[in-house]
Amino acid sequence: MKKLFLSFVLLLPLYLLAQQFTPKEISRWNQQAKQVTIIRDHFGIPHVYGNTDADAVFGLMYAQCEDDFQRVERNYIDKLGRLSEVDGISSLYDDLLTKLVIDSVAAVKDYVDAPTWLKKLCTAFADGINYYLYKHPEVKPKLLNRFEPWYPMLWTDGSIGAISTADFGARDLKNFYSKNKEPVSMQSPNTEAQPTGSNGFAFSPKITSSHNAILYINPHVTFYFRPEVHIVSKEGLNAYGAVTWGQFFVYQGFNEHCGWMHTSSYADVSDAYIENVSEKDGKYYYQYDGKELPVKEKQFTISYLEDGLQKQKTFTTYLTGHGPVLGIQNDKWISVRSDNRNIKGLIQSWKRTKAKSFAEYQKIMDLLANASNNTVYADAEGNIAYWHGNFIPKRDPAYDWSKPVDGTTSKTEWKGLTTVQESIHIYNPPNGWIENCNSTPYTAAGAYSPKKKDFPAYMAPDGQNFRGLNAIRILPQEKSYTIEKVIAKGYDTYLTAFEILIPRLIKASQDITNDSVKKEIEAPMNILRKWDYRVGKNSVATTLAIYWGERILQGIYRAEVEAGEDNDIVSKTHEYIKIAKSEQLISALMGVKLELERKFGTWNMEWGKINRFQRISGDIDNQFDDSKDSYEVPFVSSTWGMLPSYSSRSFPGTEKRYGVNGNSFICAVEFGKRIKAKSLLAGGESGHTESPHFFDQGEMYANGKFKDVLFYKEDVMKHVEKKYHPGE
Repeated sequence: MKKLFLSFVLLLPLYLLAQQFTPKEISRWNQQAKQVTIIRDHFGIPHVYGNTDADAVFGLMYAQCEDDFQRVERNYIDKLGRLSEVDGISSLYDDLLTKLVIDSVAAVKDYVDAPTWLKKLCTAFADGINYYLYKHPEVKPKLLNRFEPWYPMLWTDGSIGAISTADFGARDLKNFYSKNKEPVSMQSPNTEAQPTGSNGFAFSPKITSSHNAILYINPHVTFYFRPEVHIVSKEGLNAYGAVTWGQFFVYQGFNEHCGWMHTSSYADVSDAYIENVSEKDGKYYYQYDGKELPVKEKQFTISYLEDGLQKQKTFTTYLTGHGPVLGIQNDKWISVRSDNRNIKGLIQSWKRTKAKSFAEYQKIMDLLANASNNTVYADAEGNIAYWHGNFIPKRDPAYDWSKPVDGTTSKTEWKGLTTVQESIHIYNPPNGWIENCNSTPYTAAGAYSPKKKDFPAYMAPDGQNFRGLNAIRILPQEKSYTIEKVIAKGYDTYLTAFEILIPRLIKASQDITNDSVKKEIEAPMNILRKWDYRVGKNSVATTLAIYWGERILQGIYRAEVEAGEDNDIVSKTHEYIKIAKSEQLISALMGVKLELERKFGTWNMEWGKINRFQRISGDIDNQFDDSKDSYEVPFVSSTWGMLPSYSSRSFPGTEKRYGVNGNSFICAVEFGKRIKAKSLLAGGESGHTESPHFFDQGEMYANGKFKDVLFYKEDVMKHVEKKYHPGE
């Protein structure tokens, strides 16, 4: 028997042994693959057609892995709290934070207890990825050789980095739990960067030329963070849009009935509690309503890579009735209550992709499971709508929930969830438009916006920003919108921040009495005096303003404003120019002049010569090279009011600046009897340098030139580049 078994083993493919996929699994995958057709169009966008929803999910995950398996895998390594096994000890406390706020054991239980329809989708998710690995033995996962069907239960509501911990993070964990003070990575390279913003606009039939509603979808995230996909089944699924790598549902997009755009929300969804903890006989207790309750302990052993070897570190962590202890302030332990993993979030995310009406979408919103997003909405019935947040705990308004609250009393407990009707929302405002740019909801529909006095502060601590100001300035200007006009508004080049900043700089230049300094700044100041605050590739004023603005930005952030306005960058900017000394502002401009001369030999540099779009590597960590081809880009960061955000900077070994964050998937969609849409993706669909779709949208992106969305199969078939079943 032993000899027979050995012979059988030797006959098996090596990759089958390594990945331990069973013949039964492989047979099942082969059969399901026959029920799926993937059509790649002339931009490489996958249009996935399946008999059932599960078939379509199977094909979607296979297609995602074809385009960029490393990003799919990376996102789940992150969600599992296993980054240290790949990146080393620098991610140790990132992993600990993940394990404290995302319970993998509960995720497994949720999968086991899930409704049959959802379990089928989760199984298809894992099968699609595992089938890809089986069919591509040359692909070597960093860590995950097999994907499990419970992995989707680790998501909150769509954004891989969207966990809320009341502003406590890896550094706080390190300070509390570590005696060795290991270095901390405050942000893992795969996670979504602190948002520079996202824009969502909706236009009702009363202000469109076709009398159909139009939705503008414009998330701002790390480049190549989301691909563009189309997923269709015979069970009523037909959704187009963007997914975060590893998702099996369209995160931001549309179907033939309605569309949804998510912007990051600052609605308060997590709270920090000040705990009164004492120690007795080696055990910890916390005070609560006059009683001493035991602090629970939970051990986590985290593996990490060091010198090519896997090592381990065990943490004993603490939990009160509010949640895990994440830090310490003024010698008091701080616990955090949040909801970072909820099966209802996955259910909500899937069901909205199949919503057929406004009433149905509203019912889906009643799940109250979206913990990180606002939603801008439009549909074929002609409705437009906005919801500010979705999962919002009710709280006693007598407390300041923007800061840690007293954990010793039940008065600070959550009192259920805010219903949709109780929350901030807008339905079909008379002005005909809605905007949200990660900005306050109290200007989202102009004069028809909700009133701040009608809601508790914790429901919308979002402040105003310069994109929001720009949006409410330009959207009322047009009364007969088309898709093209919507895109033009979305690409407005005006920088509202400099309406405030440049006049103060001009005043500062007039205050200077030193003749040599006056002479030194005379030429650049002449350019800035004539500037119309619009960006452009050929604009020297843009270069001067952005470099100068970046030098004073920390001062703007530090400006002290009235209570409740900490998130309001507009208020901070107004306050900053009141207190800024003329000498400081001029010194910053002098520094810009010297920096540009050092880097480029002259300060008189057009913005497009410096600000570039380049993609030369498929690695998750961006790589840039001044000696290699790149495209000029006129856009700047949303910090300054730029609607088409483009955050760029220089890197070690480069003098030019390269974009890393901003406009990613952009889409304008018009509803009606037939969908009409245009889209644009940062760079290209594929993460492989050898693919023709690695950077085929690069020049289009740099110039804001959109492509037609192929939503109907007859249109897809006119632009077929490749048609196949998974595995072929």
